[in-house]
Amino acid sequence: MALAAADTYVVVLALTDMMAGVGVGIESLQRGTPIISGFLLGYVAVLPLIGRLSDLVDRRRILLWCLVVLVVGSAVTAVSVELPVMVGGRFLQGLGGGGLVPATLALVADLWPPGRRGVPLGVVGGVQELGAVLGPLLGALVLVVADWRAIFWLNVVLGTVCLVGVWRLGPPGRSRPADGRRLRRAVVGLLTLVAAVLSALALWAPEALTSSVALGGPFVPFDPASGSRVLTPVGASAATAWVVLGALTARRWLPLLLRADLPGAALVAVALGSLVLTFSTADPGSEVLGPWGRWLLPVGALAVAGSVLRQRTAASPLVPRGVVRRRVWPALLSSLLVGAAIVAVVVDVPLLSRLTQGTDETDAALVLVRFLVAVPVGAVLGGWLLRRVGPAVVAAPALALAAVSVLAMARWDRGSLEDVVATTLPLVGAGLGVGLAIAPVNDAALADARADGHGTVSSLVVVARMVGMVLGLALLTTWGLRRFHQEVAGLSDPSDADALLDAAVVQVQTVLTGAGLAAALGAVVALTLGMRPVGDAGEDGPAAPESAPPASHGSPGSAPPLRGGREHGIPSRP
Repeated sequence: MALAAADTYVVVLALTDMMAGVGVGIESLQRGTPIISGFLLGYVAVLPLIGRLSDLVDRRRILLWCLVVLVVGSAVTAVSVELPVMVGGRFLQGLGGGGLVPATLALVADLWPPGRRGVPLGVVGGVQELGAVLGPLLGALVLVVADWRAIFWLNVVLGTVCLVGVWRLGPPGRSRPADGRRLRRAVVGLLTLVAAVLSALALWAPEALTSSVALGGPFVPFDPASGSRVLTPVGASAATAWVVLGALTARRWLPLLLRADLPGAALVAVALGSLVLTFSTADPGSEVLGPWGRWLLPVGALAVAGSVLRQRTAASPLVPRGVVRRRVWPALLSSLLVGAAIVAVVVDVPLLSRLTQGTDETDAALVLVRFLVAVPVGAVLGGWLLRRVGPAVVAAPALALAAVSVLAMARWDRGSLEDVVATTLPLVGAGLGVGLAIAPVNDAALADARADGHGTVSSLVVVARMVGMVLGLALLTTWGLRRFHQEVAGLSDPSDADALLDAAVVQVQTVLTGAGLAAALGAVVALTLGMRPVGDAGEDGPAAPESAPPASHGSPGSAPPLRGGREHGIPSRP
């Protein structure tokens, strides 16, 4: 999860070099936004489906496949020389990295009983937030000694190490397949190897082959003017091999996807994807909607309506009926509000630095380090506190601390960032407050979710936070821009640079004020998460018994579900 979180921010310092690597100049900076939004799209859009799948099959299988996708996406990004390929690689990275989150959170719920999950949930949240801090630093260190491609090759190495580690945790002693199945597996394995080799050749395009008169023909683009490595005979052959492979193996994966409600997941993916692409491609300093927003928002609205209808009418919907109940609802709302507060700090504090101190993007981002380091510290501390008190007792004061800290930031003016001590206290307070709330929100949601819905609920909590970040940035930016234009309209001399700077500072103050109010509302909602430790009987009533999971998961012959610890060599807990 640390690796996946680092991937979100690893491109911060390398973005311009990556754009140059695919032929996009710095003068066309807006064309590079899909490199970031593509990752976010993969991260968010498929989360509900992967969360549901992790409830139907062995969670270890989900972790393995997500790591495979993460490694493949990193390799594709590393070798890309054209923008669509790079965006596709980043999308695969986001898909694999995002899928690791609900499976890991659900795994904690499987291996620890209610009342004992606080510390592991805090550690998981802390590691994830630490990855966000280490991502830019890792990218910077690699760029000192190598180019941007080395960042993603390092990702391939680290992802492969994780893949091998998770694989070795698997249950021993599997039966040997029958002769017919062994033959099918051999055919599938050979075809997979052929497809992978053809894909690697198409993307890598080794000069020894492309410059050869005898062997270079398959690498010549169908449209020579495009210079594409994908739209070539070898690229078409690779695509054909993958299609044939998908058709041959469809009976293994298609029934499982249909059981997880693939149509419903597709509608949710379209809705979330439209939301992400509409707002993540906008410049938060000057606009609310991205360039595709005018037609993506209606598409997203139709997808939302379709997903609601599907949820109500499907025999086996994407979110099983009765999974989202009791404290899951306030946990989702708290997560959404926390996301709105976080994104305002992450975006507008560096923006204030650039406006008032004249720093570049890198130096402005360093102002956030105090906030970002405090978040994982708070996450671990919040999990530890859950051993003694209830989720509400931790989350509500924590979010109140975050609200007070962010509202203090909203009073910063043009000279405030020069005072390191005065700015450190609010930044650390906001980071600790946000971090302290992570484990209690997840703990309350998992406590009231059914045992066969831990993955689904975990994915919804993550989606709620991401949606809060996207919508929060959009709504707060709208409010901030409105205040900016009001300030400009009241100027006697609209060309006065000092007065315009003051108006821009008012815009930042307005956004941070809205973020502080969101955190305060989150603190109020968090009061409903339960005053007593999860699992204790008391004023919140006895812990609800978790329904037993279905007797079987996945297709015949699949590995046994990873539900408890004893069958995997992990001592069970009382």
